[in-house]
Amino acid sequence: MESSKKTRLNLPAGMETNLRLEPVPSINFTPPPKITSPSKTTYSDRFIPCRSSSRLQNFNLVDKPSPKKEGSNEAYLRLLRAEMFGTESCTGSPCSPVSPSKIFRYKTEHPSPASPLAGLGSGQDLGSNGLGEVSTPTKAPRKIPKTPHKVLDAPSLQDDFYLNLVDWSSQNLLAVGLGTSVYLWSASTSKVTKLCDLGSRDGVCAVQWTREGSYLAIGTGRGEVQIWDSTKCKKIRNFSGHQTRAGVLAWSSCILSSGSRDKNILQHDIRVPADFISQFAGHRSEVCGLKWSHDDRELASGGNDNQLLVWNQRSTQQPILRLTEHTAAVKAIAWSPHQHGLLASGGGTADRCIRFWNTANGKILNSIDTGSQVCNLAWCKNANELVSTHGYSQNQIMVWKYPSMAKLATLTGHSYRVLYLATSPDGQTIVTGAGDETLRFWNIFPTAKTSVRFYFLSYLLLLFLLLLFCKDFNENCTILHLDR
Repeated sequence: MESSKKTRLNLPAGMETNLRLEPVPSINFTPPPKITSPSKTTYSDRFIPCRSSSRLQNFNLVDKPSPKKEGSNEAYLRLLRAEMFGTESCTGSPCSPVSPSKIFRYKTEHPSPASPLAGLGSGQDLGSNGLGEVSTPTKAPRKIPKTPHKVLDAPSLQDDFYLNLVDWSSQNLLAVGLGTSVYLWSASTSKVTKLCDLGSRDGVCAVQWTREGSYLAIGTGRGEVQIWDSTKCKKIRNFSGHQTRAGVLAWSSCILSSGSRDKNILQHDIRVPADFISQFAGHRSEVCGLKWSHDDRELASGGNDNQLLVWNQRSTQQPILRLTEHTAAVKAIAWSPHQHGLLASGGGTADRCIRFWNTANGKILNSIDTGSQVCNLAWCKNANELVSTHGYSQNQIMVWKYPSMAKLATLTGHSYRVLYLATSPDGQTIVTGAGDETLRFWNIFPTAKTSVRFYFLSYLLLLFLLLLFCKDFNENCTILHLDR
């Protein structure tokens, strides 16, 4: 044993006899006592509480066998337990059956009406695939100013239901018939120009701009229809043919239609020397409403005989539609710019209704009782909305959402019937006129929305042009380098 120990030390010669190794006494180390935990828990770098081992009784979140207390504090605790932990933590209390998995999750089932918070943040069921989506908040309604932003005096503006004395051109000029004269007001510069005076033996009954906005048609009390150049303040044409006043006018691209108290509608073409090229005879009383469709294919006419007629250029003898549901004079007529063949019409005092028609089959789509005489209708070109002006008995202006016909605003200010209506070229502002001899300007319609598709196509076109430019530039640089 000793020889084997010496060989293990590998001592130099001569030191083996001098070195004496003492045995080291053994030390017994007692291991630390093992501490046993009631449950094995794995910890990480975040503290995530485990509700199964939490002492909820310390926070007063578990019911105790103590008697119940009626009050707002106990109701709040019951509601909090129901929404956070579900029914299992609500033993003995009337909690709602709300699953704890509903928190921060798309809801695929219909919420229980028993839970006060069941509908918050939940989506609608989309079908059997079980996929749901979070419901977006309801868009707040657009705020429409209740007062006009501008009021102009209009002396001698007549209070006559059958006249049409206000129109707004595409060049931002407002034409107004006041007594025997026609005045032009520039919305850009507020400059007023007197266009003409018909004299003491005549009077202005209707004004209507061409779509380009350069020429103005004027219907007179003697049955004439005059065409004026607004830039030169010069009359360029005079049409006859009506026996009495021409109270309503309507332009298509090149045809001017005029309606009269003589019950007839005349078609005038400024390209031919004749006074009129055709005549529509279908009304049994004065014609007071006329509007061409946006594609110039159909002409709608309304009369004091309570009829709404629809014509085309081939139906010179009979209208293609005869709509007789109105029970009063039909002056208010408007074609929708958003849907082909959609026509809106409004009736007078005994009718008070706005009706919507499908001119493709002649069927009525909807009817709304407005409560007062409908004097004018106009669609918004920027949104699917329309405005109506009214007479007896409330003299109000109403803005509607189509097709729901939800009332967006009711505007008041005129003390007489709101007989005249025109829309600005940008489609956002309307002007109304009444027998109180005022013109009021209202901002009621939204701005035009440029579609995302338009921006995307514009971006692609710009990128394409940039690539062509870079290609030509590189080719020119290469040719220049070769020449050198």
